[in-house]
Amino acid sequence: MLLRIRSRDGLERLTVDNPNATVGELKSLIQNNLRIPLENQTLSTNQNLLLAKSADDLTRFVDMANPNTPLAALNLGHGSIVFLAYDGERTVAGPNFHPAGSFGRKMTMDDLIAKQMKVTRQENPHCELVSFDRDCANAFQHYVNDTLAFAVKRGGFMYGTVSEEGKVEVDFIYEPPQQGTEENLTFFRDPEEEKAVEAIALGLGMRRVGFIFTQTVGQDKKDYTLSNREVLQAAEFHAESELKEWVTAMVKLEVNEDGAADVHFEAFQMSDMCIRLFKEGWFETEIGEDQDPKLSKMKKDVVVGVKDTREVDNDFFLVVVKIFDHQGPLSSTFPIENRITPVTLGALKTHLDRAKSLPYVKRIADFHLMLLLARILDVNADIPALAACVHTQSAIPEGYQLLIESMANAS
Repeated sequence: MLLRIRSRDGLERLTVDNPNATVGELKSLIQNNLRIPLENQTLSTNQNLLLAKSADDLTRFVDMANPNTPLAALNLGHGSIVFLAYDGERTVAGPNFHPAGSFGRKMTMDDLIAKQMKVTRQENPHCELVSFDRDCANAFQHYVNDTLAFAVKRGGFMYGTVSEEGKVEVDFIYEPPQQGTEENLTFFRDPEEEKAVEAIALGLGMRRVGFIFTQTVGQDKKDYTLSNREVLQAAEFHAESELKEWVTAMVKLEVNEDGAADVHFEAFQMSDMCIRLFKEGWFETEIGEDQDPKLSKMKKDVVVGVKDTREVDNDFFLVVVKIFDHQGPLSSTFPIENRITPVTLGALKTHLDRAKSLPYVKRIADFHLMLLLARILDVNADIPALAACVHTQSAIPEGYQLLIESMANAS
């Protein structure tokens, strides 16, 4: 049978003649054919192996640790993919070499630029870690799990703070007008609404720090971490931000050891090379239906390993970021914008009545509530002032309280 071996060097093929071959025999074939010593190999059927950054990370992948395990017991058959991580360096067979200069074709400027565009894995992110406010993360995942059932994609922009050490804290998620399908997520950007979002963030001492999106249950059957469409979208928002600590977060369902489904968060940064290639227009942005989603197409050759290619494994563009959680300064109990059920002023009255026992500043300390207020109040003066009160936990001026109460009672 033919097995496909995916490593940091790309995809290679290996013929296994013995139908009863074991993991140990496969490792011997890899040693003989791909020139990687047995002791340097870690194999797994889990694609996340290629995102491991340390020896400790590698020890988590144990499905192919026993050399006596038959490949058939791992459901590996003709055409299956096995993921390979290894220590050290090796020489990968490349295409035929055509010398430049007087004895071959002359190198063009594009050739010279391509030789400089060497795509390698970026080991360290600019972001030390990302920490999610538990309530805002739960409000996002609860909707995509319970209401959308992970059947269509959903996304948003993350807002919070960035410390001098590169620690990103996410305290609220703004969900723009959007349309999601099983494979695609389209934002219908509303400049006026985004102006209000930025005014609230300014008053709260926060800024836009990242992009969050979901993968659907249909995507879970495919062998990629991010699809080529997701890489393009993540690179676009990262490049737009001009923030080196910008985080891309992905939420999906994963089957646990008991066979039940758990909601799982992963965080990445798009590599510096990915953003450079995107800004300079190297990515093919028209993606055909028959195109392999785990590969990003370039308009010109780039160097991956020792190969010139126009197809780059998406994993080369991902830099893993550690995830933590915290309890932030805002609540996330107010209905969220641009979802199936429109948010009305009636929700404002319900929310204020429910929180009557709290100080007024805490009653309105919810980004989504302040975004509703921004439909009526001045986004250049009133909204930043209210947000600043929330930020400093100062008393809300009586005039604003009367305005907000009158809005709620008018519903």
